[in-house]
Amino acid sequence: MNTHKNARLTPKGREDMVRAVVDCGLSKAAAARQFNTTSKTVAKWVARYKAEGVVGLRDRSSRPLSSPSQISLATADAVEALRRQRRTQEHIAGDLAISKASVSRILRRRGLSLLSSLEPQQPRPRYEREKPGEIIHIDIKKLGRFNAIGHRITGDRKGQSKARGRGEGPGWEFAHVAIDDHSRVARADIFPNQKKESAVDFLFATIAYFNSLGVTVERVMTDNGSCYRSAAFARACNKLRIKHIRTKSYTPQTNGKAERFIQTALREWAYATAFENSAQRRDALAPWLHRYNWHRPHASLEKMPPISRLALTRNNLLRLHS
Repeated sequence: MNTHKNARLTPKGREDMVRAVVDCGLSKAAAARQFNTTSKTVAKWVARYKAEGVVGLRDRSSRPLSSPSQISLATADAVEALRRQRRTQEHIAGDLAISKASVSRILRRRGLSLLSSLEPQQPRPRYEREKPGEIIHIDIKKLGRFNAIGHRITGDRKGQSKARGRGEGPGWEFAHVAIDDHSRVARADIFPNQKKESAVDFLFATIAYFNSLGVTVERVMTDNGSCYRSAAFARACNKLRIKHIRTKSYTPQTNGKAERFIQTALREWAYATAFENSAQRRDALAPWLHRYNWHRPHASLEKMPPISRLALTRNNLLRLHS
């Protein structure tokens, strides 16, 4: 039973009732009136308590000790064997002279309800480009603005979240992110929207940033958002002489490095501190990005920071890290 542990006559209520009889000397009839139940129920729980202690007051399984009419294991195995031959549920039921409902229950328990479950799962391709700049993954994350510590810290959703839903709250802002496929060097900016103008501005800033690190960007990969399908974004790519690749529809894992970076950013930056307002969160982005790129060990880079993959000279390191 999925009930609250402090509800009446669940384990806590049963213990109170039993202790009223055993410890306080209340009669079973009086306890039944006080706890709104019957004397027979009180006697049952008192007997269990005396025999097993508090453990005896827990819920027990309602499963019967035996089920004579249950489908035999051999029949269930035959159902699975026929299913693996791509038989339909109706076909299996007819062959084995059992109901379709029984076939359905067996297949559900064994994870074979859908024929597609029989197909071998294709491993998702994992790849890494050979050098920095071959592909820069770009994506956008929508973030709620706030003017007080948010519900992720306080647990209270009654304030800003509901006001935002009514269109009365502080509104939204958008983190545009970019990460290099080879080195995992990343950058991000906060924009007031996810329109084409913001996407283009972020693209130019991103290319300039990687150029400052000595990285020539050849391609950018995005999803199929309207800002990335716009003519303005296409013109920007042409002007920068970079190729624009869009992911296949409904396959966000193609742009997985950007998705994974967003998860890391949310966990270690956006939701890591009890910011008093979204302006504080925005100000904390640049220091966190510096730590991510220059100091944070990366699991896929043998615990080295992303900047280590750019093979910067000593002079460049001093210039960029000063």
